[in-house]
Amino acid sequence: MKILIVEDSRADLAILHEYVRRFGAQAVLVQNGHEAIACFAEQKPDLVLLDVVLPDIDGYTVARRLRELEPPGEWTPIIFLSAMGRDEDIEKGIAAGGDDYLSKPVSGIVLNAKIRAMQRLIQMQTSLLVLTRRLYSANRELQRLSSTDGLTGIANRRFFDDTLQREWRRARRNSGSVALLICDVDHFKGYNDHYGHVAGDDCLRRIAATIQKHMERASDLAARYGGEEFAVILPETSIGSAALVAERIRHAIAEQLIPHAGSSYGRITLSIGVAAAVPGLDNPPDDLVLDADRALYQAKSSGRDAVCRADTLPSKPA
Repeated sequence: MKILIVEDSRADLAILHEYVRRFGAQAVLVQNGHEAIACFAEQKPDLVLLDVVLPDIDGYTVARRLRELEPPGEWTPIIFLSAMGRDEDIEKGIAAGGDDYLSKPVSGIVLNAKIRAMQRLIQMQTSLLVLTRRLYSANRELQRLSSTDGLTGIANRRFFDDTLQREWRRARRNSGSVALLICDVDHFKGYNDHYGHVAGDDCLRRIAATIQKHMERASDLAARYGGEEFAVILPETSIGSAALVAERIRHAIAEQLIPHAGSSYGRITLSIGVAAAVPGLDNPPDDLVLDADRALYQAKSSGRDAVCRADTLPSKPA
């Protein structure tokens, strides 16, 4: 344990040094307030014994400066030493950031007891800090797991829904566009039936990883939409730019050359529907999803392994 002793009287400093030595702690000795502040920042003591009356600045000012130097979540006990023992003096010391008060001349027995008490508080504070950090890490991991698809490792449907709502609101505020891709693995049931579910799961993981690689901005999101369907949210993106992203994804999947005996192409392919919209006051994000779904249906109807834009389809019936 390292104890910083701040005392301008050489005689008192020597006595306190001896008390701390007997306690088995390491003493760091300074005789004025400015040295105390510099030493605190450099040495990072476990406890401070601080005289109230110092030759340059008073101990109350020193205590306030020491508290400002402490990193968030950390705490160093400060015990004031003073011949002034009035209630007002004690209250002033606690208000300045002190944790206890010892009257001079300091008793070695009392100081020993105070140090032991503070030592227990330090141990409790350290344990609490460790527990808090573990809890924070656990909550972060829980949050990650709750937003991640267990099979593919990309975002799940719940996180997709939340993100689409959030990006829709942002685009409405900024009068921007939100683009959406809905991707479907062609003839995937036949793939599972022929190659088995283990191979099917591996296929979905490879497709998810390929789609994820094409997310160029932090705001872009790839998610497993359900079963063999994937969705991509592209904020601040026009339908033309979104269609280019879709074509790159479709082409990248084709280059994987994943064999598929049940497909006329002899390999795994994707059909992708693309839609984009500028949110208004009366069009919910569900409309964007419906447009992308309609485009996906057209892509599959026209022979699969294709990208279809919603703006090329006939207008929806009124």
